[in-house]
Amino acid sequence: MAAPTAAGEMKRTLSLTGITVNAMALIAPGAFLWTTFQLQSAQTPPGSTESTAQAMLPGLIFALVLALLTAYSYSELARAYPDAGTGSSYYFAEAALLEKEKPEHRRYARVAKLSVGWISHLYYWMYPGIMVAFTGTLFNYIYVSLTGNDPLSWPILGAVCVVFACLSGYIAYRGVSGSTMTSIVINVIQIVTLVGVSIIFIVYRMKNPDVGFEAASAAEVIIPHSFINVLLQSTIAILLLVGFESVTALGAEAKRPEKDIKRGVLLSLIIQGGICYMIEYFAANYAVGAGTISSTGADGSTVTGYAAAGLDGAPIGTMLHTVGDSMLGGTGKTLSLIVAATVLIALIGTTLACLNTGVRVTYAMAKDGEMPAILGLLHGKFATPHGGVWVLVAVSAALGIYGVNPASSDNVTQITLASNFGTFMVYGTSCLIAITAFAHRHDKHIFKHYVIPAIGASMNVIMLVAVLYQAIAGTDAAKHDAVIALGIVAVWIVVGVLWVMFNPRKKGAKLMDKGAEKITVGATA
Repeated sequence: MAAPTAAGEMKRTLSLTGITVNAMALIAPGAFLWTTFQLQSAQTPPGSTESTAQAMLPGLIFALVLALLTAYSYSELARAYPDAGTGSSYYFAEAALLEKEKPEHRRYARVAKLSVGWISHLYYWMYPGIMVAFTGTLFNYIYVSLTGNDPLSWPILGAVCVVFACLSGYIAYRGVSGSTMTSIVINVIQIVTLVGVSIIFIVYRMKNPDVGFEAASAAEVIIPHSFINVLLQSTIAILLLVGFESVTALGAEAKRPEKDIKRGVLLSLIIQGGICYMIEYFAANYAVGAGTISSTGADGSTVTGYAAAGLDGAPIGTMLHTVGDSMLGGTGKTLSLIVAATVLIALIGTTLACLNTGVRVTYAMAKDGEMPAILGLLHGKFATPHGGVWVLVAVSAALGIYGVNPASSDNVTQITLASNFGTFMVYGTSCLIAITAFAHRHDKHIFKHYVIPAIGASMNVIMLVAVLYQAIAGTDAAKHDAVIALGIVAVWIVVGVLWVMFNPRKKGAKLMDKGAEKITVGATA
């Protein structure tokens, strides 16, 4: 039974199932295959015109290993600090240093938590905006397919983004319990759909072995041929997996945070990333080829397979259309629209999960006085951080409007790059925090608390370098997008420094106190 909840506190309503499905809604396999397959197919290494797409599944496996190592570090931190509440990595960074015996270590506690907490917003507050942009783009595809009309204009798509952001925000505002039930329904829908789609693709390949496919065999889909291609593909694949760690911010609403947060983090990643994604990405790459997708290149020639997928705004929809017409009695359009509708539902669920979890770290910082007070408001009836929810809804809608621009795919690339920079920085730092936290604990284990987080931190650094390399050494458009993304990161860091300097709620507070005394961790719980 959940412990009684005091006035002004969040309600402990989440079981292991609730925690896990909220994380699973973020790692939405039914949505991301549809939304990222074009980008993955079109990706080329710097200085080359050859696609890296044949490394799509190995790249996903590389990203999954990174995610599992990082997830384990988060889960161990959640186990060590069950009172973290909504603070997640923000709380962990402070707690790891406050527990040290030497004052010279403890004096860095505030700097550490502010650095991690502020940078984490590049991920937590930009990711839902990316989902809103994806939702608007998919809505446009469904509209054109149903009506046969021209694509919607940017202002109309912007209005669609606002509606989707507000819908998700309203559910998040009403409470995490209702959000959990929504997430359960959405997860069931998308898992059933992706299993069905995977079966259709595999059966088509087996019944039509001679129509021409990119992969000569199933083994070619799985076996990597180029490490650099695997690494570059993983920089996109990580977008599919992020979110597993964010449920550590649901500690204040978990019935048994000391046990269930750790289990929920790992279970969600294994179920969605290790099972669902592996099945559907294998099936899609096994079926892509001349027999399932073709398009017209820039020079007017006909291209097929990955080359065609890289030019198609919805390659999975096109493949389903082709397969449905060929194998399922001319039902291709209906099939593709049904799957598109389930993807739309999944994207709404993902946006909802982003709003639910991302705003809770913000809430912890606001309660600490490290962010504006409005972000720390808790609703009297629903016990949700409603001030932060609605501010994040506004930010997400604005980013969605920017990213959904039909005249430029660069817009969503720019905010995605900025979000990825924040992701790798927070993930890598959190792995290092795990090493610091367990260095002097009696329950430390060399492999669990040194080797695993060290490898995780190293892989996150490698991924960050790979993103920078791909952007800076790539085409002029890629360089431009990288400059914009890095500019966003730089501006956010400058804003953070200025806020800390002039924050009226922390006037006179020191960033580092040489005389820091050992205190009990728990301020942000």
